[in-house]
Amino acid sequence: MAAFLNITKMFFIKNERDEEKASREECTLDGTVDHYGRPALRSATGGWFAGVLLLVNQGLATLAFFGVGVNLVLFLTRVMGQDNADAANNVSKWTGTVYLFSLLGAFLSDSYWGRYKTCAIFQLIYVVGLISVSIFSFIFLVKPKGCGDENTPCRSPSRIHIAVYYVSIYLVALGNGGYQPNIATFGSDQFDGDHAHESVSKVAFFSYFYLALNLGSLFSNTVLVYFEDKGMWTLGFWASTVSAVLALLLFLVGTPRYRHFAPKGNPLSRFSQVLVASARKWNVHLPSDGDDHRLYEIQEHDSSTRKILHTEGFKFLDKAAVITTKESVRDLEERNINPWRLCSVTQVEEVKCILRLLPIWLCTILYSVVFTQMASLFVEQGAAMRTNIAGFHIPPASMSSFDILSVAAFIFIYRRILDPLIASLKKTRRAQGFTELQRMGVGLIIAIMAMVAAGIVEHFRLKYASTDCPRCPSSLSIFWQVPQYVLIGASEVFMYVGQLEFFNGQAPEGLKSFASALCMTSISLGNYVSSLLVSIVMRISTTHRMPGWIPGNLNKGHLDRFYFLLAALTTADFVVYILCAKWYKYIEFEERNSCLKNIGDSKLQEDRSTFN
Repeated sequence: MAAFLNITKMFFIKNERDEEKASREECTLDGTVDHYGRPALRSATGGWFAGVLLLVNQGLATLAFFGVGVNLVLFLTRVMGQDNADAANNVSKWTGTVYLFSLLGAFLSDSYWGRYKTCAIFQLIYVVGLISVSIFSFIFLVKPKGCGDENTPCRSPSRIHIAVYYVSIYLVALGNGGYQPNIATFGSDQFDGDHAHESVSKVAFFSYFYLALNLGSLFSNTVLVYFEDKGMWTLGFWASTVSAVLALLLFLVGTPRYRHFAPKGNPLSRFSQVLVASARKWNVHLPSDGDDHRLYEIQEHDSSTRKILHTEGFKFLDKAAVITTKESVRDLEERNINPWRLCSVTQVEEVKCILRLLPIWLCTILYSVVFTQMASLFVEQGAAMRTNIAGFHIPPASMSSFDILSVAAFIFIYRRILDPLIASLKKTRRAQGFTELQRMGVGLIIAIMAMVAAGIVEHFRLKYASTDCPRCPSSLSIFWQVPQYVLIGASEVFMYVGQLEFFNGQAPEGLKSFASALCMTSISLGNYVSSLLVSIVMRISTTHRMPGWIPGNLNKGHLDRFYFLLAALTTADFVVYILCAKWYKYIEFEERNSCLKNIGDSKLQEDRSTFN
């Protein structure tokens, strides 16, 4: 009988181990769930199937966005009748607003809706905005038909028509802005960061995401730009609308295959609780080093949540987690605590994490000032150069195709050549070349080179330009702009891809979309700073004899000086960035709980106790 019981016991233990092994193979380790709220199965959800759907969705949505945005400065000058400085400022403000709306999308995603629902709703708003732009431009603005090319001006629009147009393009800004940070994070959610193979794909996804973004704009920057430059604005806008509709439909098709993280609640309240609790305990003494048991931490977490290890720095915030005599043992065990008086270490570290990220984030804003010149002053500079090559007209906005090709080339060069080479030279345990912070620093250096190149090109453009003919372009070919576009593209691979990886990797679980929104918001503020900088430069440089550095007729200005000014400012920003990067302390997570807790670990424990 005893032998029979031992054999039975061994049989059940073996079955339990087999079940546990199978469960670990099937269930994701990061706590994601499927569309029905069940633990996500690795074979049935996520992975590159869902990832590719989202990459194509991003490419189509970007095609639609740049179909409106890349030639916006020319639309404002040719159709709306604005001068160069006003058009550049309005483009910067609109582009900045696009990315500013990313904060709204990130807040709704992290707090209430989740990433899937947020992406679907804002994509719908995006489609409505594009339809509105297409209809109102056709009915009210592009009149007479065929106007808005290089030679045929359009009728001056009325105030009502201008207002309707701006409402439409800002609907596009709202939809695209709220969608962008969430689609990047939602795409990375399709890969299990705690799985050896999928964690590599998770990092690679951000590079491919940025590549899809640029490839999506390639069609806009070549074909659509050409038609719009010829005055076929309505055709370009409707093509963008169709692309956005296809993107939305493709996104919805993948619904059964997506993995999801549940929203973690309002981060603003969590932040406020830490600040209030630390202020209430201002006179409380912190425990000595190594005496962290006096700091409160929640002991049980679901598998989708990781505790953050306690770090030094911002010690005044640690007071929010100090256990005092006012918190009884029973209250702690039953979690019957006042969150405005006592916060967990993880909650405190979330606030510390954001405070540490802010200086790095601020240093990226000036880079975005450089980046935004590609959509405004680079286009105006190109329009003042010789654009006819062998009888074929090159639309100035289409030169950004060289930026896109540069991004594609340097993503391949970095991932396949440079990163493995640097990793082999460093001989570290982790197969990693440059860290994300180092890559962002390299991006700043290349951006400085891009501004110097643009300034040199502008210097020679002025040398070969006629100052007596406002509409006569310089004899210098527009292809001299290629180096500055290529350098901007190379800098994007190091700065923006590195920034996406860095902010998503360092952000706490409930702030992933917010981290992506920070990347977008740096572009937003860069556009606003660019607009402010242009206004200040024009105010200072304009006299009764001189029309300023960036006048309506660039042949009478000194755009080269503005480019050199940006190079100098970016150099100063690089020095500050080095100091901030050296000060930064990386966040450290505890190991995540096994997903078995979601699929029957309690049953296994119960069965095991029966035979012991």
